[in-house]
Amino acid sequence: MLGGACAHAPAVPEPRTGPRLFVLGRAQDGGLPHVGCDAPCCAEARRTGRRETPACLGVHDPGSGALLLIEATPAVEEQLALLHRLAGSPARGRAPIDAVLITHAHLGHYLGLAWFGREVCATRGLPVFVTARMADFLSAHAPWKQLVALSQIELRRFAPGTTFSPMPGLQVEAIAVPHRDEFSDTVAFKLKGPRRCVLFVPDVDAWHRQGDLLPRLLEGVDVAFVDGTFWDAAELPERARPEIPHPPMVDTIERLSGSRAMPPGGVRFLHLNHSNPAFTPGWPLPEGFSVATVGEWVDL
Repeated sequence: MLGGACAHAPAVPEPRTGPRLFVLGRAQDGGLPHVGCDAPCCAEARRTGRRETPACLGVHDPGSGALLLIEATPAVEEQLALLHRLAGSPARGRAPIDAVLITHAHLGHYLGLAWFGREVCATRGLPVFVTARMADFLSAHAPWKQLVALSQIELRRFAPGTTFSPMPGLQVEAIAVPHRDEFSDTVAFKLKGPRRCVLFVPDVDAWHRQGDLLPRLLEGVDVAFVDGTFWDAAELPERARPEIPHPPMVDTIERLSGSRAMPPGGVRFLHLNHSNPAFTPGWPLPEGFSVATVGEWVDL
C-alpha cells in the first residue's frame, strides 16, 4: 500500500493500473529553512542545504496519463518536476499538469497558481477545483484574476459536502473544516480510488471545535495525511496560540491511540512547522503514527 523513498532522490515505483498518490511536500507554508528564522533548525538547514517544501500531494493515472496536483505551493516547479519523475511522465511543456485542487486561501496552498500565468507557464484552461468562496477570491484579486480573465486557469467550483471527479478513476469528497477563513473557506479532501481512500487535511484549527470531526473525517479511510503543524502547545512561546491555531500532534495522537477510528494504513503527519521537533530524523512516534516522507506513495 505505502511506498517510500529518500526526499532528495525518490525512486520511481513500478507502474500500476490504477491511480497512485504521491507525497510531494510535507512542511508548513513557509517550508524549511523558514524566512526570518535564525533558530538552530533553520541555521542547520541552510548550512547543509536541507530543504523541506510545503505540504502537497500529486496523483497519476497510468491509463490516461493524467496528473493531478493537490495544492499549488510556492515550490510548484520543484514539486511538479518531482511528480513527473515519480510518475515516469514525459516532458509536457506548457501543460505540465491536468488539474489542480486547492484546500484554502493561505499562501502555502495557492500561491503557486501564479506560476501558471503569462509571466511563466501561460497554461491554457487549466482546471482548478475550488469552493465558490475561493473562486470568488481568485476572480477578484490580482494576479489571480488575470489568470482567470486570460483563461489560463479555469475555475471549477465544488460545494463542501459534495463529491466530484477531477481525473479518471478518482472521486474526491470535499469536507468543510474549521480554520482561519479570512479569504476563503477551508476543506479537507477524501480521495477515493478503486482500492483505497486517502484523507488529506493539512489545516484545521482544532478537533474539539466539532466534537465528531476527527472520527467523521477518518470514516472509511485507509491512510490519513493530517495536520502536524506543531508538536505541542509549548512549541512557539513567543506567539499567541489563537493567532495560529492547529491541533498539536500530541493531541491527535492521544485522541486516536487505541481508537477504532484509527485508519489501517496509519496517520501520516504533514504540514510540519519548521520549529516542529518531529522533523528531526528518528523522532519517536507511537505505532501507527508517522511523519510523511517526500516521495512515498499510496495506490488508490
